Amino acid sequence: MPRHIASNTRVDRAALTEFLRPRHRVVLMTTRSDGRPQASPVACGVDAEGRLVISTYPERAKVRNIRRDPRVSVCVLSDDWDGPWVQVDGTAEVLDLPEALEPLVEYFRSISGEHPDWDEYRQAMVTQGKSLIRVTIDGWGPIATGGFPSRLAD
Repeated sequence: MPRHIASNTRVDRAALTEFLRPRHRVVLMTTRSDGRPQASPVACGVDAEGRLVISTYPERAKVRNIRRDPRVSVCVLSDDWDGPWVQVDGTAEVLDLPEALEPLVEYFRSISGEHPDWDEYRQAMVTQGKSLIRVTIDGWGPIATGGFPSRLAD
């Protein structure tokens, strides 16, 4: 059986955005007050400006960490565990209600498309007291796949 060889493909911003849009499983990494990383597996979308968007609650650790230090990294995974992935670095901001309401609508659309009742969705966001994390992308690594190093190719 041929061995799968690991790959690292450098891409420009347009190709990165194209890679990110259909992928919604990510690990958001923030920094705790003691300097150690804090990782959160979350659902993520991409807004019209190419920023990563994540729905959350204001009392979550990731929100506290971002309010203190907005530098974040996000590991964007494919649905298939062995699929390609990329690490994105950026600057995060937290939007609270009421400012977060329409960006939360855009977040939903970026992941799930149209909601059957937008008024109901908006009310649910208000009732739950939701917030939105928005990450402006500052840099990114190559789109990578796991596997054997090329020196072990058959």
